[in-house]
Amino acid sequence: MTVVIEKPEHTETAEPTPPVGGERRVSRSMTVAAIIVVWLVLFAVLRGTQTLSLAAADLTGLHRWINDLNDSIGANRNSNPLFLYFFNEIRLVIDTLVTFIQHLISQPSDARPLPQIGWLGVVGLAGYVSWAVGNWRVALLAVAGFTFFGLQGLWQESMDTLALTLSAVCVALLFAIPLGVWAGLSDRFNRIITPFLDFMQTMPTFVYLAPLTLFFLIGGASATIATVIYAAPPAIRITAHAIRSVPETTVEAADSLGATRRQSLLKVLLPMSRRTVVMGVNQSIMAALAMVTIAALIDAPGLGKTVMQALQSLDVGTAFNAGLAIVVMAIVLDRVTTAASAREETARRSKNRFLTWRRPLLGAGAVAAAVLVYMSHTYVWAAEFPGGGGIGGSIASATDTATAWAQDHLSTVTNTFRDVLTNGLLNPFQSLLTDSPWWLVGAVLIALGVVLGGRRAGVTTVVCVGLLVGTGLWSDAMTTLASTVFATVLVMVLGVVFGVWMGRSPLVDRVVRPGLDAAQVMPPFVYLVPFLALFGATRFTAIVAAVVYAAPVTIKIIADGVRDVPGTTVEAATSAGCTTWQIITKVQLPMSRSALTLATNQGLIYVLSMVVVGGLVGAGALGYDVVAGFSQGQLYGKGLAAGLAIVLLGVMFDRITQAAARRASA
Repeated sequence: MTVVIEKPEHTETAEPTPPVGGERRVSRSMTVAAIIVVWLVLFAVLRGTQTLSLAAADLTGLHRWINDLNDSIGANRNSNPLFLYFFNEIRLVIDTLVTFIQHLISQPSDARPLPQIGWLGVVGLAGYVSWAVGNWRVALLAVAGFTFFGLQGLWQESMDTLALTLSAVCVALLFAIPLGVWAGLSDRFNRIITPFLDFMQTMPTFVYLAPLTLFFLIGGASATIATVIYAAPPAIRITAHAIRSVPETTVEAADSLGATRRQSLLKVLLPMSRRTVVMGVNQSIMAALAMVTIAALIDAPGLGKTVMQALQSLDVGTAFNAGLAIVVMAIVLDRVTTAASAREETARRSKNRFLTWRRPLLGAGAVAAAVLVYMSHTYVWAAEFPGGGGIGGSIASATDTATAWAQDHLSTVTNTFRDVLTNGLLNPFQSLLTDSPWWLVGAVLIALGVVLGGRRAGVTTVVCVGLLVGTGLWSDAMTTLASTVFATVLVMVLGVVFGVWMGRSPLVDRVVRPGLDAAQVMPPFVYLVPFLALFGATRFTAIVAAVVYAAPVTIKIIADGVRDVPGTTVEAATSAGCTTWQIITKVQLPMSRSALTLATNQGLIYVLSMVVVGGLVGAGALGYDVVAGFSQGQLYGKGLAAGLAIVLLGVMFDRITQAAARRASA
């Protein structure tokens, strides 16, 4: 009898637990709703007052001070010891490296009208290296891809891009691999460096350029240094993860055999983490290629410069042709490094009898590659790509024809779609942000930061809001914020729809995921081109490009979150009579809340980086301020302040959403 009595008592005390959690979540939602309602009421009363708007040509005291600082640095660059013996020396070393590689494969050297290695030698080397580190399939892909650059009429531009990318990756890995190993071995150093890596990976590519031009001028050297800084964090983080992922039992076994720390590192840790480290190299190469194309804004040579000039003149055909070359290069570099990471495992599993002949074949291949290099150095026909790039001209012409057709026949649909979203949703939301008093928007952001992310996120938001006001670009920052939040909402809608579909269907996942992986390889620059043809040079072009750019990572995170929901839970819901819609909305999505929050975090960061790049195609706001700062000397200070404002927005987004994700998973 006692047992019977105790069981109901235990049940009665346990039952209220779910409603308490539910009430807590509802309370947070109600708090957010109350904040928004108060905001709307005050907006109706105070609209148009204290908005801190600034005309495009106007400057604040901070902007003028930065201009004066830039002028002072320029006047004393060759006399100040800090520049003479530090910054100028770094620039000289990097410039020498870049120039050497350019003279090797892309630019004429002093004594030759052509590079030292012509197109035939470069193609031969690309094929041989791809085969040596990967397999014959990626070797064929590399040969076809590099040949395609010449057929497009973009051989020199492609080799300039490759030269900058290789230079930056070599320098980045020189520092990144040792730092990653150190972070993997030392908990203390890992704790110190992780916040810096988080911060660096939060910053959009645009932001790296302006400060570096202050110290290293414009040109290939500054572009390479910016690329080094941008490409290093992935390699550091992934190398540290690789070292830490080596089983402790393996390390202990080496220690028990008397291995020193150096021997354990060289004979155990690095060999066992080699595959993951190579994937870090892959990510660094992809990051470097993305930055090199953006660095055209500071006069970096290559395909990015061709795309940028075409975008500025609205030449969609030329932009598409050069953008296609960037995509092909990204795919080739990605496939080669991915194959390199998996080569040993693939060889171990394979029973191909030709593997026993690999070394002799590689030796013969090295001889053949050397012959091709010699021929390309000696003979003009093997040095200068034949033909006038007829395929590239055909691609550009076909693209222009398709663009004209789309504008003639689809303009009604695209303009209606653009106007409905812009006038119905974006403009009212942007007006709410830009026409509200600055202190009101700041208070709302701080309140949302505290409610969603906690006190630390609230403190970060206070600092970011204060510094945003200090930049003198509050109104432009709010315009960028409106576009970013609007695009992120669209990204999350796509992410939930396709993520749930992929998470519930392994077949759909196998079909869709390769396309998402390929989309993540492409640099952000490339996404602007097709939507420029559809929507013209407007901010909506940047928003749609940002949605497409951010959607792949968001979809994959949500799909993984839905897939990780225990099957027993889904089966229990099914046996209880739940419909598919109820299972998705009441079980899988609520249990994937941490994945949804992480997807929001990544979506915001990706969207922000793309929205500011949209300054090249009429997006305005902070992206335009940065572009104008590069092209107009008197606006340099304003452009640098705009870069700082972009960083502040990124940090604010990242801190709030990361804190919310931790709360959701707690």
